[in-house]
Amino acid sequence: MIDAMLQPLQPLLAPAFEAFGSPITWTEILAFVLAVWMVLCNMRVHVLAWPLALLSSLLYFLLFWSGKLYGEASLQLVFASLAVWGWWQWLRGKDERGQDLRVRLLSPRGRWLAVLAVLLAWPLLGLFLQRQTDSPAPYWDAFPTVASLLGQYLLGRKYQENWSVWVLVNVVSVSLFAYKGYWLTVLLYAVFIPMSVAGWRAWQRQLQPAVTA
Repeated sequence: MIDAMLQPLQPLLAPAFEAFGSPITWTEILAFVLAVWMVLCNMRVHVLAWPLALLSSLLYFLLFWSGKLYGEASLQLVFASLAVWGWWQWLRGKDERGQDLRVRLLSPRGRWLAVLAVLLAWPLLGLFLQRQTDSPAPYWDAFPTVASLLGQYLLGRKYQENWSVWVLVNVVSVSLFAYKGYWLTVLLYAVFIPMSVAGWRAWQRQLQPAVTA
């Protein structure tokens, strides 16, 4: 059913050129540009990041679904929804004290809960993808899917730890997308690794003294 709904968008999947024997589509090119712009805006805590995230997520959904990376494709739809939520959070969101959201840190308990959530959800999603889909790499597909959800939540609530999550997600994603031959996206996620480190440092400078949640 989804394939039929996406049929009118097939021209966007037409190859623009080839790299290492794999086609680079117009969808991947446009998603690449929007995603880089989005991360630059995130580093500057600029709200424009969220509409860019919405658009790039929808484009990557089209790309990943066509490549049978169903976990990553489904994640993009969740990202699109979370982009709307994050947009609202950065415009109107409040912290636990009722104040406007600022860059802050998780509490030690919050960090442990975040790690535990990923370790529990990863094998469950991997097992689901293995049994219910024809994903060629169900567990490799599942890990960045689960960890990205955590990263997106932390980003939306302006927790600095989102950047360390993105470093890990990006490292794993480079291998996954290389396996599928999405070379422009491989380059994108490779670039995201130092950008995530730079994002951590940029947010470090904005931290309020001794503010954790």
